[in-house]
Amino acid sequence: MTAIDLPQSLLPTLPGPHYTDPAIFAREQERIFEAGWFCAVRSADLPSPGSFETVQAGRESVLIARGRDGALRAFLNVCRHRGARLCTDEKGSVKRAFQCMYHAWTYGLDGKLVAAPNLTGMPDVDRVEYGLTAVHLREWLGYAWVCLAGEAPSFADTVQADVSARLGGPGEIEAYGIENLSLGRRIEYDVRANWKQIIENFMECYHCATIHPELTEVLPEFADGYAAQYFVGHGAEFGSDVTGFTVDGGDGVQRLPGVGEHQDRRYYAITIRPQVFVNLVPDHVIVHRMFPLAPDRTLVRCDWLYLPEVVASGADLDRSVELFHRVNQQDFEACERCQQAMGSRAYARGGVLVPNEHHIGEFHAWVRAQTGES
Repeated sequence: MTAIDLPQSLLPTLPGPHYTDPAIFAREQERIFEAGWFCAVRSADLPSPGSFETVQAGRESVLIARGRDGALRAFLNVCRHRGARLCTDEKGSVKRAFQCMYHAWTYGLDGKLVAAPNLTGMPDVDRVEYGLTAVHLREWLGYAWVCLAGEAPSFADTVQADVSARLGGPGEIEAYGIENLSLGRRIEYDVRANWKQIIENFMECYHCATIHPELTEVLPEFADGYAAQYFVGHGAEFGSDVTGFTVDGGDGVQRLPGVGEHQDRRYYAITIRPQVFVNLVPDHVIVHRMFPLAPDRTLVRCDWLYLPEVVASGADLDRSVELFHRVNQQDFEACERCQQAMGSRAYARGGVLVPNEHHIGEFHAWVRAQTGES
């Protein structure tokens, strides 16, 4: 199906194989997730020297650790001796070094090779050269972003540019002070759908009136089918009788002090390509990180962030968390339902986008450009 075949109101989607073909997924891993910036871990989850976490970025396992100097560093999670997986735990803490269980090659928190059996008898082995393979790392919004490419693309021209393009400028997100917030709740979702299904769903609200009754009660304009992301700088306004971004529309918790009057009682959704969603409301921030694991499987980690004093006080966050938890469940069920049909001959050439979904076409064009597809 091409645009020439369609009525003017419709645009074509990606063809079905883009959601099922292992070869296409492998190309996306190489040219998207291993070539650009990837949001890996929340910095505060690694609080002290020796704290570490491993994540899957593209086809690689990446080890992020806090050094003795307090800085975060990232490495490929591979021993330089015989290629054994260095850390098999998802997270944890070590005292001074990481030791490979196979031959006991040992690496400092800075990645340098510090010890190995008979190493003193090999004076020609450079301990830096044979240290762990370093990965670019940049901290922003309280998260550590990594890039596996030899030369990392500009962070400002990619990650930060996505935020500015959505909100109209970088200052709009800085007002929320995300890097200073505390984790109130984290929920993981194992979604049986392609990562692009999840992004496409998040970018549009044509489905909101159908599957999101709680959300459209809080944000009535979403019932009209236009997502906030459709308009630069626009935040969906709370309903007139809504006092908080909660499952019943009742009061939330303490408002973030930097939020401006023009941002109050509004919800902003931001897609940061290729795998992050940021949701801004006056009293908290919700961050989704996606980890594509297979053509039809994506792990999503969702963080609800609040003022530190709110979390420390033991305030009841359930009504606040429950609203977007239900939205997530509803969205992911819809994505899984679509994924089941991606291999059908009825979808071999893809589907269509109606006018208030046309901006998804820009995302499809970006994916094609990144993977070198015309």
